[in-house]
Amino acid sequence: MLMTARKPIGVGEILVEEFMEPLGLSQTRLAQVTGLPRKHINELCGGRRAVTADTALILARVFGNSAEFWLNTQRRNDLWEALHTPKRLHRIERAQPITPEPLQAA
Repeated sequence: MLMTARKPIGVGEILVEEFMEPLGLSQTRLAQVTGLPRKHINELCGGRRAVTADTALILARVFGNSAEFWLNTQRRNDLWEALHTPKRLHRIERAQPITPEPLQAA
């Protein structure tokens, strides 16, 4: 996966700008049609909540796209954050690749 220096657009920003605004949907209305709590929608829109598999399936059903679209958007952001947060990156870089053990003579 190609990672850029620039942070990818978040799920909340896409949800608001590409789906809710063009359809004239408020957070309250989206909560009603999804069956999700309004707080959940508010946190998604504000980038304070990650998309889960269940939420991705719900959003896909409501907007007529795929759950993979929502999950891939979330995954791109998660990977970017992991690689651009010093503490997390340090932890990742401590991991060592497994090398095959040499065969021992019988």
